[in-house]
Amino acid sequence: PKGAVVESMRMAPIAARLSELLEAPVAYARDIVGPEAQAAVAALQDGGVVLLENIRFDPREEANDPAFAAELAGLADMFVNDAFGTAHRAHASTAGVTEHLRPAVAGFLLKKELDFLIGAVEAPTRPFVSIVGGSKVSSKITVISALLDKVNTLILGGGMIFTFLKARGLSVGSSLVEDDQLELARSLEAQAAEKGVQIVLPTDVVLADAFKADANVQTAPVTAIPDGWMGLDIGPESVAACRAALDGAQTVLWNGPMGVFEFPAFAAGTVAIANAMAELTAAGATTIVGGGDSVAAVEQAGLAEKMSHISTGGGASLELLEGKVLPGVAALDEATVDA
Repeated sequence: PKGAVVESMRMAPIAARLSELLEAPVAYARDIVGPEAQAAVAALQDGGVVLLENIRFDPREEANDPAFAAELAGLADMFVNDAFGTAHRAHASTAGVTEHLRPAVAGFLLKKELDFLIGAVEAPTRPFVSIVGGSKVSSKITVISALLDKVNTLILGGGMIFTFLKARGLSVGSSLVEDDQLELARSLEAQAAEKGVQIVLPTDVVLADAFKADANVQTAPVTAIPDGWMGLDIGPESVAACRAALDGAQTVLWNGPMGVFEFPAFAAGTVAIANAMAELTAAGATTIVGGGDSVAAVEQAGLAEKMSHISTGGGASLELLEGKVLPGVAALDEATVDA
């Protein structure tokens, strides 16, 4: 809402659903720190719950305004942050309030996120395989660089592969390419070789003659992509190679789809990875899905329950994997990497 009241983003439906889940009444205040919020909090009985209005209706939230943080803190005696999805933001409700409230601690979900995304990555049971997909290399540079220091094998998929393929001197037709990242792609491959990390790039791709669900489709080796065609998924040979690379893995981290899974004709690669990870979970491996599109893909495939952990934070997951300190975590009592 960018600091403005948007009627469609009010919290009333959330309060109703929360009440159903808790099987208890949930009071709802149509303001954040004003008289209605203060009255609702004052009326709380032991064990009672009140839900305040959408905090981003107030521009002072994202500005981490000290006065606003103090007003928020005035409604409480202690602070529990269970919102991993916003832990990478230094906002009034994630960082500012901790200047006024103690104890300030992590909730169970936040702790679980840290245990998996830091614990499993910093001290993984090996072999450790990471799958990184998505459309652009530029958005995953830092994650890939950080993972090269930790993984045994790195599987690449999604639109970013065409930047790597072009950097190898291959023709990629009209596939998505970041020409300004070609040198970086070469550098990342060189780094992987130096560190002894195996990089698995697709050897065949599913092509379309237009970016649409009902486009004409063909499969071709990456060495023979025709002009005018764009790659929108990894091919069956590449799926087999990914499965082989995952075989025996004890820790698997997946961030980013293999293709444009929103179009059924280009979903096979992503679904195959999801199925492979589900099988690994059943075999005792730790499987972690982080990043919004990966989560959506796993849920679309009906396999969410078969992963060890599905992260609730897109940007927060990426920043944590990049090795960055999350302000919402650093602000808590005794915040450490093994929190």
